Amino acid sequence: MLAVHRALTVLSSADQPMSITDLGTAIGIDQPRASRVVQMLQAEGHVRRESDPSDARRTRIAVTAKGRAHADAHRERRAAPVAEALEALDADERAQLAHLLARLVEAWPRA
Repeated sequence: MLAVHRALTVLSSADQPMSITDLGTAIGIDQPRASRVVQMLQAEGHVRRESDPSDARRTRIAVTAKGRAHADAHRERRAAPVAEALEALDADERAQLAHLLARLVEAWPRA
């Protein structure tokens, strides 16, 4: 299920439809698994397949309005507990946390 949510999040944030291969790369799964994830999302009406205007042999995946709404609702559900926990910190503590998290992201190993 995590791959399904990640795929929908990536597609809803993308500025244009993506190939299945590009989607798989973006969420860290291989092309066959990405294809199965897209099938699940399409069955739910969250994405649609469309032909690639630059290569008619390729298919691109685009998020639907239903899929975008689902991704937005999922993001809000996940953000709510974080916002609630941050209320326990004062402004200086929140600033310090933000600074430390930024440093952690900068130091994170990249493959």
